[in-house]
Amino acid sequence: MPGELHPGRSGHKRSTVMAYVSLTKPRVMELLLVTTAPVMFLAEGGLPPLWLLVATLVGGAMAAGSAGALNCYYDRDIDAVMHRTENRPLVTGEVSPRGALIFALVLGIGSIVWLGGFTNWVAAGLTAIAIGFYAVIYTMILKRRTRQNIVWGGAAGCMPVLIGWSAVTGGLSWEPVLLFLVIFFWTPPHYWPLAIKYRADYEAAEVPMLPVVAPSRTVSRQVLLYAWAMVASSLVLVPVGHMDVVYTATAVAVGAWFLIQCHQLQRQVGTQGFEERISGPAMKLFHGSITYLSILFVAIAVDPFVHLWS
Repeated sequence: MPGELHPGRSGHKRSTVMAYVSLTKPRVMELLLVTTAPVMFLAEGGLPPLWLLVATLVGGAMAAGSAGALNCYYDRDIDAVMHRTENRPLVTGEVSPRGALIFALVLGIGSIVWLGGFTNWVAAGLTAIAIGFYAVIYTMILKRRTRQNIVWGGAAGCMPVLIGWSAVTGGLSWEPVLLFLVIFFWTPPHYWPLAIKYRADYEAAEVPMLPVVAPSRTVSRQVLLYAWAMVASSLVLVPVGHMDVVYTATAVAVGAWFLIQCHQLQRQVGTQGFEERISGPAMKLFHGSITYLSILFVAIAVDPFVHLWS
């Protein structure tokens, strides 16, 4: 009976929609948006116009989704090899390669036109650079060729702070550049612990993530060096951006907390190597990196209001 077939059709459509949504890598998108809005508060010196905030976040979400979908399209061969990614829609066949590519391009072009029309063309241009850098420079060129892939490829993930600032001001200054550096130096301590856990996956896919091609002590030392550079960059923002007590205290506290975690991982890796039991501490640092960045950027959003209230 037709009434009996309708739930099946509805369920299939819902499943297809969810498959396309998963191509956009929503968790990565959330992290990118978390860094965009606070920078807009900082650029405005308070609450930016609500419509500008919404328009920038919508355009940023579309751009991040486009970059994620293009990554899934190009990497579908190695995604099929890795246990972590073997259930992605292009691997399971829920979405066709042609469908994924069209979806990604429509999202990407749409995000640039949207931001150009509702914010300004500086923000739109930076968005185009971010999508192209992640899809071409990182995914197609760096990822499979060099152990520095995530270092330089991670620059695409730093672009939202530039986009958010330029959406408010129409240009750039030293504050967003410093925040760009914070995220740039944050990316290796964030991603390499994850690569430690999934080292066998990357090795099987022949992707030269640093934990695959370098000794464990080298990886832990690099994580620590980048973490120190990240914290230093966050503190330079205090005099440059005339930051108040909220940001200053937060940057010092969460920076110290994260550095302690990095030192702990270095000690553990130095004695245990890449055995299974090190994946737990590595993932603790991975989740800790997300906590660090989230708290730091909440402080960036709150700090301008201290000036208004004082």
